[in-house]
Amino acid sequence: MKTILIGGGMVGQCYAQALQAQGHTIAAFCDHAPSDALRALAARLGAAIHAAPGPWLADAELAVSAVFGTAALDLAHASFAHLQAGALYLDMTTADPQAMREAEALARQRGVRFVDVAITGAVNLSGAHTPLLCAGANAGEAARLLATCGAPVQVVGDQPGDAAELKLLRSIFTKGLEALAVECLVTAERKGLRETLFRVLSDIDQGPLRETMESMVRTHIVHAGRRRNEVVEAQRQMEMAGVPAIVLAGVQQRFEHTLAQQQARPYAGQTTADALAWLGAPARP
Repeated sequence: MKTILIGGGMVGQCYAQALQAQGHTIAAFCDHAPSDALRALAARLGAAIHAAPGPWLADAELAVSAVFGTAALDLAHASFAHLQAGALYLDMTTADPQAMREAEALARQRGVRFVDVAITGAVNLSGAHTPLLCAGANAGEAARLLATCGAPVQVVGDQPGDAAELKLLRSIFTKGLEALAVECLVTAERKGLRETLFRVLSDIDQGPLRETMESMVRTHIVHAGRRRNEVVEAQRQMEMAGVPAIVLAGVQQRFEHTLAQQQARPYAGQTTADALAWLGAPARP
């Protein structure tokens, strides 16, 4: 397929090379401030570099958007005006799910086939083998195309935005865990306990992630008071080690919010569904 990349950063360069290796002709990149690395790659692939979408897009059969999420909708709109009917447009940005749905509506008006593709790992570590999620009417075609590059791909919905929503939900967990890992390991390192800590945490590796998360939610409400006290003491230990408790202070607020909710409306459930419904209920005035 004649392919163009909108965005020539790390992600755009990665998938340009992966697709070229699978027989795609990389015709051009769209990047208003190309790096030296992009210029070198474009020269090697025989691809042009354009500062903005334009008539040069007309022959593209596949367009891959790899720009910042805040710019995705505007660039998609500008690109659809020049793409041929039937072209496949893969939006691999971290755009708002609603922006994905708006982009798909605009694409449909121009006869362009739009797919929401969410990257759910670190491209700088795994390259084109990074796991992907695809959503949209043409998600199956996109998944098959990207799988040839070596990516594990899941089709997760018929509507664009479905993949983006799942990625952002995943980010609540992974980015929150990342921030807590920073606070935890910096403190452990200050105390000379990092290796010992990993041995103490090894029990968490014994069960499936789903079981661990749902167990935490089921027991959170009943044990919020005791666990809140542990969080307070943990912050004191961090302060003694000279580590600011930025994330853990928010954890304390989560437990205190649950305690206040419990006082206003006692919890009597048992299952994960019961706990989630209780925790997610609107606060009473």
